[in-house]
Amino acid sequence: MASQAADAPKKITKFTVARAVLHWRKWWREDVLGTVDQYAVIKKRRDECVLSGRYLFMTAMSGGIAILGLLLSSPAVVIGAMLLSPLMDPIMGLGFALAIGDYRWLKQSAISLAWGTLIAVGLCSLVVFFSPLQDITSEIAARTRPNLFDLMVALFSALAGAYAMIRGREGTIVGVAIATALMPPLAVIGFGLATFNWDVFSGALLLYITNLVTIALTAALMARLYGFRTRLSDKQTKMQNFIIVGAFIALAVPLALSLRQIAWEASASVQARNQLADQFGASAQLSQPEIDFGDDQMTVRATVWTTRLEPDAETLAENKLSEALGEPVDIVLRQFLVSDQKSAEAAKQAAAKAAESEAIGREQQSLRERLALAAGTPAEAVLVDAQARRAYVRAAELEDASLATYRALEKRIAAASPGWTVEMQPQSAALPQIGYEDDALTARGKDAVSLIIWAAQRLDESEVVLTGGTQAARQEAQTLLAEDGIIAQLESGGPTMTARWAEPLLPEQ
Repeated sequence: MASQAADAPKKITKFTVARAVLHWRKWWREDVLGTVDQYAVIKKRRDECVLSGRYLFMTAMSGGIAILGLLLSSPAVVIGAMLLSPLMDPIMGLGFALAIGDYRWLKQSAISLAWGTLIAVGLCSLVVFFSPLQDITSEIAARTRPNLFDLMVALFSALAGAYAMIRGREGTIVGVAIATALMPPLAVIGFGLATFNWDVFSGALLLYITNLVTIALTAALMARLYGFRTRLSDKQTKMQNFIIVGAFIALAVPLALSLRQIAWEASASVQARNQLADQFGASAQLSQPEIDFGDDQMTVRATVWTTRLEPDAETLAENKLSEALGEPVDIVLRQFLVSDQKSAEAAKQAAAKAAESEAIGREQQSLRERLALAAGTPAEAVLVDAQARRAYVRAAELEDASLATYRALEKRIAAASPGWTVEMQPQSAALPQIGYEDDALTARGKDAVSLIIWAAQRLDESEVVLTGGTQAARQEAQTLLAEDGIIAQLESGGPTMTARWAEPLLPEQ
């Protein structure tokens, strides 16, 4: 009797669990899978994977915006490229085609993805090749060392994206596009190709492949989970599952090794500083070590201000650090003798200020050279006010350059020089026509007025004459100009609204 009583709770527990599983399966089959219109989802996914002129054009434009944002180190511009990129559609198509075993669709998605990839990389390479800016910015460097965390970001983003597509919540794809960042790695691949930097090229390529494969395989798993059926046999379906799991493992291994290397370098940097500090005691002042993780050995360079010189400090630190890290280390240490700890602190602060001044000087020279290159003038013609952080240049006469060209050049240099006010005075050129429609300025018309305001400020003009167009449109333009202190005289004329300076610009003596 006692044994039967003891077995009763176990039977009740098993019965309760079995009922819960059956209830969950019924809920999933009827309330979840039953509400998914598989035909509509597959049809929409197929349509989005078609290789079309719109797809290629949007991919090219997204790539162009991405590479400019990376060269200018502008996160906002890079995000704009992510939003435009249509590459998510063929990648998701790969996943859904794999889930239902439609290899014709799989081939179509792969072709669309391949053409989009080639066009994006090709355009980005051309932009970088002809660009005067070919420095590896922080935005570019951030996409050259993928690790396991990048795989996890792509995994979670793909789960959200596949769910949104299956459940008909397409608005979520905008966030997924930003999170996975498919286009920026392609732009960095183009950068590496144009500059023959194979480390940048290979790192960005690995990141792109990571995102691509992770999204496709995750989409396939999500589609299978939501009941998208396959026309394959059970044996072929099991093979699909093995391929998906194997691909994830194949990606995870090199990415995990990359993450491990990054963690090791961070730990090595801390140990290097600690070992150097231990050689001199608390009275010394140590600069931040410069560490180069080369292929053959790790090199550490540092400066120390100390009350007593330690001739064997380099050798002792090298031996201890090499023993701790398990690989050879080369330490280059400069020692400066000071009288006491206060002198050491003062010397360190003075060195830090000198380094800061040197960095500011390099920043100024870089800005001067870039602005001179854009303006077509020698670097000596660029005026730089370091205290006000302002740079000014009078541009040379550039062939076929309009006012819009000069303004675009100024904006480009300003975007690459955060914290600086950049002004480029253009050569005198015709003011733009002002577009309008139904007595109101169009978006291009308002941009033309904005360009006139910019030119007036750069050329120190304060009065223009507006001719033609409707009276209401001229008055709207007059109001916009007046907001920036520019007086506009109105004259009737033909249907086209034009502008000119009230007084002709006098040539410079």
